Amino acid sequence: MEHSGRVKMSDVARRAGVSVATVSKVVNGRYGVAQATLDRVQQVIADLGYEASLGASSLRSHRTHVVGILVAEFEPFSTELLKGASEAIGSTEYELLAYSGGGRRTDVGWERRYLSRLGGTLIDGAIIVTPTVVDAHSVIPVVAIDPHTGPTGLPTVDSDNFAGAVMAVEHLVALGHRRIGLMGGRPDLESARLREAGFRAALQAAGLEVDESLVVNGGFRPETATQPARELLDRPDRPTAIFAANDLSAIRTIEVARELGLRVPDDLSVIGFDNVPESALCEPPLTTISQPLRDIGARALHLLIDLLDDKHDKDVPTHLQLPTALVERSSCRALA
Repeated sequence: MEHSGRVKMSDVARRAGVSVATVSKVVNGRYGVAQATLDRVQQVIADLGYEASLGASSLRSHRTHVVGILVAEFEPFSTELLKGASEAIGSTEYELLAYSGGGRRTDVGWERRYLSRLGGTLIDGAIIVTPTVVDAHSVIPVVAIDPHTGPTGLPTVDSDNFAGAVMAVEHLVALGHRRIGLMGGRPDLESARLREAGFRAALQAAGLEVDESLVVNGGFRPETATQPARELLDRPDRPTAIFAANDLSAIRTIEVARELGLRVPDDLSVIGFDNVPESALCEPPLTTISQPLRDIGARALHLLIDLLDDKHDKDVPTHLQLPTALVERSSCRALA
């Protein structure tokens, strides 16, 4: 049988005398194929050169030498992590596959579906960004970045969210601010809870009470931060400064302030968290707490490679936490 172009699964099925569904089961390592049939299909795969596909080649070597970085959607936070992992992959023998549901599958358990689809055939291991569920019994090695529920049994990489939030509030207090609002993040995320805890701890350490009416949930997204920002700023006793739990909601807060006729930083100081590239490009440039996002991505990649290369368990940390830092720009100023 001669073929022009890429060998298809239907070609394998025709030569082996089986259905395409059976070939698919073999290629994807699923159960329900008799050993004799399995052997025959794998031989045809080899004869026809179908092993050129990642899925089929994994049948022969059991390794694709591809690792995946799985995200619910590509946005500034995950994109910076991806850049770090991409830079780090060059020093390894692996290739990197980035996979997203395009923001359509952000419900609890999305990462399990992604792993089921890709694990063992397309990728040897995975980095999962902000997973909702961390399952230590995955079919392939997994490293989690900033999981929703915090560190668990899986190797996890994140930054010091609590210390970063303390640093942000201490900066505002040092500038003379006493009436400080919080544009919080999603309450189901451990990172958001830690940032709120740091906000509260820093105010308490400064001898200031938390005004609960100035604590709102911005949801980590511009569209969900708009109304809470208006509630904070369109009131006679508005705060003089706002700590936003991520940069995107901080930038939206600045935009809402401008819409209300307030000047940043003259009338309102705003500080964010993450230090995504957009934070330096907004007007005014945003003072923020920097997470070493690219470094987090690179560290997660190297942790995953260690797992794949069978480094002894004791050499693979279960939780790697990186420090945060204050980046001063132009969105905060001292009270007159």
